[in-house]
Amino acid sequence: MYRKFSERVEKVVKLASKIAREYELEYVGTEHILLAIRRDGTGLGAKVLADRGISEEQLKAEVDKLVKKSMEDTWVFGRLPGTPHFRNVVAAALEQAEKMEADMLRTEHLLLALLKEHGSVAYEALRNLKCDYDSVLAAVTEASGDDETLA
Repeated sequence: MYRKFSERVEKVVKLASKIAREYELEYVGTEHILLAIRRDGTGLGAKVLADRGISEEQLKAEVDKLVKKSMEDTWVFGRLPGTPHFRNVVAAALEQAEKMEADMLRTEHLLLALLKEHGSVAYEALRNLKCDYDSVLAAVTEASGDDETLA
């Protein structure tokens, strides 16, 4: 079933593109979505990160460290709207939203999908900051009754 992106997710995706440009990159990766969720600062995805004491600065430092390491071993060819990991995360987030019977894709679905995308920069950054799928899912489930947070 098709899920509509919430206005917040649309904003986060646009912000992710802006963040990718800040890194002077021509693609959007999982790390940019993760940083955008936290930078936006609204929505349940950002709240779950904040509740775990994960600041934008901590995420950026972790992402920078991981990206620097991967850039030593990687060469990117061409222009892509999103990396394969990025596309996987969007597909997984849509599945997560459907599984949770949400009326639209929200930032918490993106965050949960990022935590399932093993091998991505976002997954490694979250793991290094002690953020895991099960605890985030529990926090999202607990907060799911607060319609303002989910909008």
